[in-house]
Amino acid sequence: MSFLVLGLILFLGTHSIRIVADGWRTARVARLGENRWKGLYSLASALGLGLIVWGYGLARAEPVELWAPPTWSRHVAALLTLPAFILITAAYVPGSRIKAAIGHPMVAGVKVWAIAHLLSNGNLADALLFGAFLLWAVADFRSARRRDRAAGVSYRPGTAARDGLVVAAGAGIWALFAGFAHLWLIGVRPY
Repeated sequence: MSFLVLGLILFLGTHSIRIVADGWRTARVARLGENRWKGLYSLASALGLGLIVWGYGLARAEPVELWAPPTWSRHVAALLTLPAFILITAAYVPGSRIKAAIGHPMVAGVKVWAIAHLLSNGNLADALLFGAFLLWAVADFRSARRRDRAAGVSYRPGTAARDGLVVAAGAGIWALFAGFAHLWLIGVRPY
């Protein structure tokens, strides 16, 4: 469990710098240069993610059950991850109304993903992993929206065609992940 916690601290800590120390981050970027900052940031994030994956795998080998989720919660979680995938896709497709309305669809997608997995998993490692990501996503979304308001950021209205592309691509990726990759990568069939 300690590797999972260490990974969460490193990964989410790195991703929380703008939330808790935006001025410090700005000074580091100015001092190091954007590319060097991004390289160090990426290295720390990759190390944290590796520790999360490894630690979660170790923790799942000796689960500590907190509660027994009902069977229906797996189906609800599988359905909730569909909008999560669509939201995450919206972060990468410019010109969609989804991105314009939400502003930060990647973080919103992480929130939905975390909630879905908290519903359907009852072990301590699951509560730590998905609970930490949910708390981070809530804080990051609020912080990002506050920065947007302070900077006067507005998102260009998108088009229905781009929304269609976002929904189709997100649903397609979701279907592939839920149908094949989740079992292969995580060892659990989501539905």
